[in-house]
Amino acid sequence: MSQPSPHTAAPRGAIARFLDAVERVGNKLPDPAVLFLGLMLVVWVVSAVLANVSFNEIDPRSGDPIQIRNLLAGTSFTTFMADMVRTFVNFAPLGVVLVAMLGLGVAEHTGFINAALRSVLSITPKMLLTPMLIAVGIFSHVAVDAGYVLVIPLGAVIFYAAGRHPLAGIAAAFAGVSGGFSATVIPSSLDPLLAGLTQEAANLIDPTVVVNPLNNYYFTTASTVLVVLVGWFLTDRIIEPRLKTTRVDGDASDMPKMETLTARERRGLWLAVLSMLVCVVALVATALPAGSPWRAPADAPSGAGELLVASAPLMLSIVPLIFILFVVPGIVYGYASGTVQTHRDIIAGMSKAMSGMGYYIVMAFFAAQFIYAFGQSNLGALLAIKGANGLQALGLPTGVTLIGIVLLSGFVNLLVGSASAKWALIGAIMVPMLMQLGISPDLTQAAYRVGDSSTNIITPLLPYFPLIVVFCQRYVKSSGIGTLLALMLPFSLTLLVVWTAFLLGFWALGLPLGVGASYTYPG
Repeated sequence: MSQPSPHTAAPRGAIARFLDAVERVGNKLPDPAVLFLGLMLVVWVVSAVLANVSFNEIDPRSGDPIQIRNLLAGTSFTTFMADMVRTFVNFAPLGVVLVAMLGLGVAEHTGFINAALRSVLSITPKMLLTPMLIAVGIFSHVAVDAGYVLVIPLGAVIFYAAGRHPLAGIAAAFAGVSGGFSATVIPSSLDPLLAGLTQEAANLIDPTVVVNPLNNYYFTTASTVLVVLVGWFLTDRIIEPRLKTTRVDGDASDMPKMETLTARERRGLWLAVLSMLVCVVALVATALPAGSPWRAPADAPSGAGELLVASAPLMLSIVPLIFILFVVPGIVYGYASGTVQTHRDIIAGMSKAMSGMGYYIVMAFFAAQFIYAFGQSNLGALLAIKGANGLQALGLPTGVTLIGIVLLSGFVNLLVGSASAKWALIGAIMVPMLMQLGISPDLTQAAYRVGDSSTNIITPLLPYFPLIVVFCQRYVKSSGIGTLLALMLPFSLTLLVVWTAFLLGFWALGLPLGVGASYTYPG
């Protein structure tokens, strides 16, 4: 893929110059691993300073005034040391990434992904690649976090194979997977999770309130179109033009080229796709029966016998299923096309995939320790509760209050990574408070989802953020935190404004939010 010379580039626009400045400043930050280490040390010191300070804010998890825990105290420090290995090994994204990459590594090494993308791109108009990629990212939510390790790297590959800049593909895919986290046509495990927390919060003042798991479904479905259109415009008009002078200097030896498939490659591709379909049919056939072991057990606290609840073995097996659905067709393609001769070639593909993850593993170690320390200190909880209480004290009109919820959620998202943890903290305060102002739990939850999704893509505390930096470095070696922030900041700010306006429009027009939902309390 040829890159224009920076010396002949057209003058940069104001937006491009601003994003260039963001990238320069961001990339002057220490290496992400060192940055996480430094932040952890800061958390330790701040926790020690604030440990003896009394706060009036009530922790909704315990009902007691919130207390900052001194991480430098003897017991806290020795507990941290004793749990260090466990904290790293149990870091949620680590196993997800490595297992999925094993399967993807085989599929890529044998040439299956290369051939499949060349086949798809040969019939897909270039102008539709961006919306297609963003939509796929949004739909990937049904597979929990699989989109981070599947859709985002494939976005780069698809764009590069089509002669477009791979970092633009990463940005578009990231915008769909993470920026559009609360925009979905297909309900995911997040819906009942958030609704359950909302109902618990609402029941604090009204035990009769029942929140439907699909209480935001109509709004999130309509938001899918919004996110695709916004992402499409930004990728093609803002992000990709800015990348014209960014040279692709990574190892392009294994990146797809737009060459016509040979007869042997076509045969291998058909057999590989057939093997994937056989796996899918076998999964569906074993999952559909009422007594399927893929369903949630009968003693599950909720969703007993269901397939798509968080406790169902099917949902818990998403990553292993991705591994199988790529390793099987990868092997079939390899033998059929001649790119694989023995089983040693398969293991070589897995080894190559793992060798490329070394940097991510180092970053994941330090990220895991920082996130653990930050959570144990209660600093994130304190900031969230103070923000919610401050919003309550302002006593603003309903429309302005909704904007405040969005902004508060977006800010807290920069400090607390888990969607459920954030909503457990601020929802327990915001939902009952706004019910007393006549605002329904359904509307409060919708405002939270907008703010949470909009800033997902610019917070380094997102567990998968370091992984996406690694994906960028594969194509542009100088990529760092600043590079990714500059790529995603236009998406974040635009979604924050446009999506908030979209929610206010829904509210102003009285359009239904979701199943059994209302805008006012009592509804």
